[in-house]
Amino acid sequence: MKIVFTGGGTAGHLYPILAIIRELRNVYPGENLKIFYAGPKNNHGQVLLKQERVKVKNIVCGKIRRYFDWKNIVDIFKIPLGFIQSIFWLFFLAPDVIFSKGGYGSFPVALGGGFLRIPLILQESDVAPGLVSKISSKWALEIFTSFPDTTYFPKDKTICLGNPVRTSLLNGSKQEAKEIFHLNNKPLLLVLGGSQGSRAINQIIIEVLNDLIDKFEIIHQTGIANQKQVQGEASVILNKAQSKFYHCLAFLNEEQLRHALAASDLVISRAGSGAIFEIASSKKPMLLIPLMGSAQDHQTKNAYKVSDFGAGEVIEEQNLKPHLFLQKIKNLFDSPQILQTMAENSAYFSKPKAATIIAEYLKEYLT
Repeated sequence: MKIVFTGGGTAGHLYPILAIIRELRNVYPGENLKIFYAGPKNNHGQVLLKQERVKVKNIVCGKIRRYFDWKNIVDIFKIPLGFIQSIFWLFFLAPDVIFSKGGYGSFPVALGGGFLRIPLILQESDVAPGLVSKISSKWALEIFTSFPDTTYFPKDKTICLGNPVRTSLLNGSKQEAKEIFHLNNKPLLLVLGGSQGSRAINQIIIEVLNDLIDKFEIIHQTGIANQKQVQGEASVILNKAQSKFYHCLAFLNEEQLRHALAASDLVISRAGSGAIFEIASSKKPMLLIPLMGSAQDHQTKNAYKVSDFGAGEVIEEQNLKPHLFLQKIKNLFDSPQILQTMAENSAYFSKPKAATIIAEYLKEYLT
């Protein structure tokens, strides 16, 4: 039995796939199960996939941007090239099913599979489906969504299960976090800007760092490209006594993230579906800062669905001013009952068994 996973070129697509693969191996440990991943080259992703014994095929992928960029000219030619590459690879591999996470990186494989009449299963993370998911849904056998209000897809083949989450993130330890990050006894803010970091979030944290550090301890994931600059600016702002309360890291690996989530009192994050459901599954209140200009403005729509459910609050990027940001955090911690209610609503909002349910479905389909 062979299954091909495919998805766009970001961690937001990759981590749910990893979650499903792990659960699939649990529910079907048979040696005849062969798992492949096809998509754009991603060095970090390839390391993670190979650790899960997944064979990786790099596919040329073109991205359609809804704004002017010279890369659009080059990427126009990448799309048909990736389609042809996918058809030949899929023809000789002959998989039983393709599982697509959506995103531009999945399009050549999903389209090539459709051309070869290979069954396609689609998982859409966001409230507002992307263009690739909309197109792929036309021939998808089944569509799993993360949010109950996701529109566009045919109702007769759409099921809302939540976004698949790595179960390892659900059993973190506050004590382990204290030892890993050398934490003290202040309320802990966990700041996440996505796998690449967020300049807007990094900047606002630096602008208010001196005010925050008096009352809070901070674990701040900056993104690999931004860590040196952020750390340098923080070292100028903070004195030696204050610096022990600020932990600046380029990237939190899976072990660090699960313990940081367990220890956190509030998570400040972008509003990608992956981050939202990881935070919610950890039963934590969240303050979401959607990425401005994301495709279909999906992060803003995701964030307000969380807010409507009472699991978090939202500050849009154009309103991200130091005074408003500080006041929002202060108000939350001045009202512990609000934080507690948000944490409880996060637990209700989360669907931590999504990966297991999808894995069971794939097992039944393949067998």
